[in-house]
Amino acid sequence: MDQLRDVGGVSISHGAAPHWTFFTNHFLVLASVADKPDLRVRDIATAVGITERATQAILSDLAHEGYLERIRIGRRNRYKVRLGAGLRHPIAQATTVGEVLDIVLSNGRRATAG
Repeated sequence: MDQLRDVGGVSISHGAAPHWTFFTNHFLVLASVADKPDLRVRDIATAVGITERATQAILSDLAHEGYLERIRIGRRNRYKVRLGAGLRHPIAQATTVGEVLDIVLSNGRRATAG
C-alpha cells in the first residue's frame, strides 16, 4: 500500500503518479528533443507519457512559435532546438530556452541544438 503524507493540506501518495508537475508537456517534449535530437515521435511520447498525436501537436506548436526547427530527412522529421529563443512570459523573458534546458539537463548532459 502506498504511504500517504500530508503536505500543506494535500495528501501525497508515494509510488502513485503525481497529480501535477512543475513542467508542462510542451517543455518536456522540448527537453526530450534537446537531450536526444534523433528520438522518434513515438519515443518522445513514451518518455513524456502522452499520445503520439499529442506529441505531434506539441512539436508543431513549438516549431510554429520558433522554439524548434523542423528538418526533413527522407521520410522522417528531425527537430533542432533553437537554444537562443527567449521565454515568452514577462517574469522569464530575459532567460533563453538553452539556459533553462542546461539547468534541467545538467546531470552530465548539455542541451544540443541538433
